[in-house]
Amino acid sequence: TWHLKKIPQIVSERTFSLDSPKFEAKPKLKLNSVCGIECQRKLPAPSSSDLKDLLSYETIFENGTRTLTEVNVLGLVLDPAGNTTTQRSSRKKRQIYGTDSRFSIYDKRFMTNFPFNTAVKISTGCSGILISPKHVLTAAHCLHDGKDYVKGSKRLRVGLMKTKSRGNGRKRKGGKRNGMPSFQWTRVKSTHIPKGWFKGVSGDIALDYDYAVLELKRPHKRKYMELGISPTIKMMPGSMIHFSGFDNDRSGQLVYRFCSISDESNDLFYQYCDAEPGSTGSGVYLRLKEPNKKKWKRKIIAVYSGHQWVDVNGEQQDYNVAVRITPLKYAQICFWIHGNDENCTQG
Repeated sequence: TWHLKKIPQIVSERTFSLDSPKFEAKPKLKLNSVCGIECQRKLPAPSSSDLKDLLSYETIFENGTRTLTEVNVLGLVLDPAGNTTTQRSSRKKRQIYGTDSRFSIYDKRFMTNFPFNTAVKISTGCSGILISPKHVLTAAHCLHDGKDYVKGSKRLRVGLMKTKSRGNGRKRKGGKRNGMPSFQWTRVKSTHIPKGWFKGVSGDIALDYDYAVLELKRPHKRKYMELGISPTIKMMPGSMIHFSGFDNDRSGQLVYRFCSISDESNDLFYQYCDAEPGSTGSGVYLRLKEPNKKKWKRKIIAVYSGHQWVDVNGEQQDYNVAVRITPLKYAQICFWIHGNDENCTQG
């Protein structure tokens, strides 16, 4: 069951202009030498003043101008929960583990209906998910490498799926393209990225803040996925998560997968979902019952950050990781969507 939680408040304190970025960073589909779960176990919990700095955010607009908004965090109760659950077994250095368990969605009845139609393509090569009529959630590293914005993010676009058939669709030859999605591209009006993602603030790339929200220039009329607070592994049916994205090795296809989570920290899920570059930024969701109702509801509880390598006791180890939607991140993303905290008191 989805359990309602009281959400801390993210309050804007002041906003000021910054110089325009260079937009010269190269898009990275894999991140190396990031602070993984073993590294995180040694880190102290952030203080309230740390969180104010980490959750302050940059906004980049379509004309290349940029602002920094400093925030305050009110009503925060720091979670004393431990950082670890189960132990991971070592795995081979690849992103498809054993039998490839991904499903390509070909049937347009599924592709153009909920929940699959909430998946979108980002013009820098990543995926994302619709979270309001005007907003898309994705990974921060799809747009920013920690020091500068990536090439192509100045004229950022979001592709919403549509099927290629027009009219009655009978004029196809060979049927090769049947069911393959094409995209209706929409310009991005503005992008929000938390300061916790920037190297100057975090000291090094920490995946805890690898998320961003894009505001579309024009609203869409599709059903979108609501945000949910990420429960612990023990509170998930079978510890299973689901997500869909546009993996590079299956060009032009929407790829769906589900798997169980193997380990967790306060901000990250570690899992063995089969995925390839291109699916980064996908919305990870669960299906749980609504309180006091018999209905089931899907909600986004994490952002897929991708396949990562980390140093563990001097050796490189890999995992697939997703950034959890904690109460603090819920408050921040909700604030970005609504522009105030009045609609973000519970999640």
